[in-house]
Amino acid sequence: MARTTGRSGTIGVIVMVMGVIFAVAGVATYVMVSNELAAENITVSDDAQWFAGQDVTGPFTAYSEAEVISKHALEATDGKTYAELDREDPARQTAMQASFLRASLFTSVVAFGVAALAAVLGVMLFLIGWALRSPAPAAAQPQAAPSTESRSAPV
Repeated sequence: MARTTGRSGTIGVIVMVMGVIFAVAGVATYVMVSNELAAENITVSDDAQWFAGQDVTGPFTAYSEAEVISKHALEATDGKTYAELDREDPARQTAMQASFLRASLFTSVVAFGVAALAAVLGVMLFLIGWALRSPAPAAAQPQAAPSTESRSAPV
């Protein structure tokens, strides 16, 4: 099977290389974030709606633990958020720490999402580059227009 030459072939190679870079970077980032979360030895609380008792190593367990932290903080502050508590209220420190922990977990959830997006985008770029390098099917190639000259019948 012949390959396309010229600009589309060169662009195809460039897009394929960028796709590989994006895919590798996305997978590496996903693994790194997972390993860093695992190193913190966080376990989803037993009263969590989802993933109770599991280690926090992925986006779903991180989200679940963040939700439980919110629930516990609201219980400790009688349903008030950090901003709603008086500056002198001792529960304000608890609300602040809960807010910090939730933000950290949500940051990891976002990092997982961006890493997955980069990996999928990388695969898509590779496929687009590959398509640019492939020849057009025979049916899609332009055909020579029929001659408009009138043909005379043989005598």
